[in-house]
Amino acid sequence: MALTDTGIRKAKATDKPQKLTDGGGMYLLLNPNGSRWWRLDYRHNGKRKTLSLGTYPDTGLADARDKRDEARKLLAAGIDPSEQRKAVKLAGEERAANSFAVIAEEWLAKQAATMAPATMAKARWTFNDLVFPWIGNRPIAEIDPPEMLKLLQRIEERGAHETAHRTKQRCGQVFRYAIATHRAKHDPTSDLRGALTAAKVEHRPAITDPAKIGELLRAIDGYTGSFVVRCALRLAPLVFTRPGELRKAEWAEIDMDAALWRIPAERMKMREPHTVPLAPQAVAILRDIQPLTGSGRFVFPSARTTSRPMSDAAVNAALRRMGFDKDTMTGHGFRALASSRLNEMGWAPDIIERQLAHAERNKVRAAYNRAQYMEGRMRMMQAWADYLDGLRTGADVVAFKRKAV
Repeated sequence: MALTDTGIRKAKATDKPQKLTDGGGMYLLLNPNGSRWWRLDYRHNGKRKTLSLGTYPDTGLADARDKRDEARKLLAAGIDPSEQRKAVKLAGEERAANSFAVIAEEWLAKQAATMAPATMAKARWTFNDLVFPWIGNRPIAEIDPPEMLKLLQRIEERGAHETAHRTKQRCGQVFRYAIATHRAKHDPTSDLRGALTAAKVEHRPAITDPAKIGELLRAIDGYTGSFVVRCALRLAPLVFTRPGELRKAEWAEIDMDAALWRIPAERMKMREPHTVPLAPQAVAILRDIQPLTGSGRFVFPSARTTSRPMSDAAVNAALRRMGFDKDTMTGHGFRALASSRLNEMGWAPDIIERQLAHAERNKVRAAYNRAQYMEGRMRMMQAWADYLDGLRTGADVVAFKRKAV
């Protein structure tokens, strides 16, 4: 006779397993410990097999019968329900293993050796906050252009057009990695060219007019705040490194006798070592601050503890205090200031770009150029320091147009 819920509930466990049959090969296995398991006995290709249909009461009688009927339909079609279940499970595991989030994390791990920490932090934020919540669990091979466009438009709706473009770029890198590792066949971001609102290019504020540069330099000389910050401000236009590279400068990196500052690869944005020739004016600033901070690690330590470098906001705060607002000049602006004037002065673009530590797109050319131009860079840095001295004293602010080297 067919089972009933009442009969199942009243059944008592004994010291041996009991089979409470329901028909069609299905039965409830009542174990001595009181557990109740639904089972289906069947034959496929002449072999006797058993399929688990769940446990009671989590799987009720009606649900167990539905599972039995679905299994018997598969058998009628010549399909082994046990093998079919294994295939479904394997497919689910494969989808999970090939999800966008899993592959993105794998790609990020491979970038750790070459990506600057700040860049890595931004990339992780992009994925964790803007991408993973919507497509992180999706199999990467199933994500199509409309799905990607919807994700990116969600960012655009906030007015963050540049962020939307950067997110598209990062996702494209993950898709191309998936293609290279045979887990996807197409990069859907490549089909979105022109689909996003063009990002407005915002140039970093910088003073480039010679007369105003002179005013800036005189204001720095007259700065009455922290001596450490004042020295950093005085050195910034002479070396025009990135703000993070300057504030994290270490005494171990600086050879004042050779007049060179060698910044290791791990502190550079492009993860390549960089050498900064130091004009006598730059060396004089370093010798000026050495009695104060030379016994520690950092040239420009934090005001609170010498175990950390100066705050990333210290230089900008000092500029504001001197009357230069954020739309006029920033710590990063010293790079644009130098680049603009040096190009106007006729120095070779390759020398300027190398001193700015910009990435060389051509890898062969980059390897060749890494050790090149040092003599020219040293001459340029000395000429630049002398030029700034002239602007500071109010001399002729029109630079002599020299022959490019």
